[in-house]
Amino acid sequence: MNNQLTIIPFSQRERWDRLVCSFPQHDIYYLSGYVDAFRLHGDGEPILVSYKSEVLRGVCVYMKRDIAKETWAVGLQEGECFDLITPYGYGGFIWDGEQNDESLSAFWEEFTAFMREQNIICAFCRWHPMLQNANALRELSNVINLGQTIHIDTLTEDMIMANILSKDRCTIRKAVKNNIVIKSSDDWEIFPRFIEIYNQTMDKDHAEEYYYFKEDFYRSIYENLQGNFKVFYAEYEDKIVAASIILFCNGQVHYHLSGSVMDYRHLNPTNLLLYEVALWAAQNNYKTFHLGGGVGSGEDPLFKFKKSFNKTSGNQFSISKDIFDKEKYESLIVLRAKNDTFFDKESQFFPLYRNENKTDIMLTINKFTPPLYRITYCNKEVYSILSCDSISHSNKMVA
Repeated sequence: MNNQLTIIPFSQRERWDRLVCSFPQHDIYYLSGYVDAFRLHGDGEPILVSYKSEVLRGVCVYMKRDIAKETWAVGLQEGECFDLITPYGYGGFIWDGEQNDESLSAFWEEFTAFMREQNIICAFCRWHPMLQNANALRELSNVINLGQTIHIDTLTEDMIMANILSKDRCTIRKAVKNNIVIKSSDDWEIFPRFIEIYNQTMDKDHAEEYYYFKEDFYRSIYENLQGNFKVFYAEYEDKIVAASIILFCNGQVHYHLSGSVMDYRHLNPTNLLLYEVALWAAQNNYKTFHLGGGVGSGEDPLFKFKKSFNKTSGNQFSISKDIFDKEKYESLIVLRAKNDTFFDKESQFFPLYRNENKTDIMLTINKFTPPLYRITYCNKEVYSILSCDSISHSNKMVA
């Protein structure tokens, strides 16, 4: 068989996007224009791993990180060893062709050998709940099920309203009566106000530095995702009181970054904003609007808030943690322990040698725990995820 695994570098963006868009299940998270913002943010070097056999082909986007750049990695040379993580958002391999035990086992054997050849020690993946693409490799990769995520079915406007819980329909109507007006724009002029609201929200929630994005991050979204994003915002008395960057591609809409002005949360602007985004999706022939899940992948108040928009929804969110070079992985743990007296070798963080030494870290996922902002659910304050409200990638395991 003439099987082939290749890495398409970020510099070949036209080739990258052409290949991604040839897959029926492609989504926004696989486009070079999406990962560019996180490249600028310092999350790693974007790569597209491509596989092709006689019967099956697949692609997966990763951020490639040079371990030698860590302050504790004394003695390592740059380019000596790497690890991979799927970009902020959802990911994992998408497929086209025959997905059976034989074809997938052949892929996995070649993939793990290829990773070792590339000096890639391990990979962390956040699988796409709407695509359920973790299932193909469930028996091969170290796939772990977490919680569920929620989406709104947007095939018709009637379906959207029918799936919303009755008390929450009242909340939406109340926002309208409160004279909240929802608008949208894809012009750069909306970004300064969005950034102001977003950063103020981060300040109030004492967010980590990671969640403060520089202007070039937003410029990348504006320049590289034209036709794949809009900023939806809520106005009250001609003032913007809540805003969200909404992404869309290939039939799917996604909640990305959001912020709200705390003094106006009692007017329920976020509730109405999400409903209006769903209506827009239906009017523009998008099939789903993905909201994400709860903090810690649990069925907490945030999850229940999202569930209120579609009482029939529930998508399994899964991660995977795969080690390709066990010996090197263990040696990095030893090196980290040697050079960092605060290193917690008992942590469940993955990869363990990147553990951030924080007692509030519950599971894996590096820096990617979006901060929270307050919304109203059942007349109570609920904290909603501010970034990729979807999984979100998280040390606190937001789904």
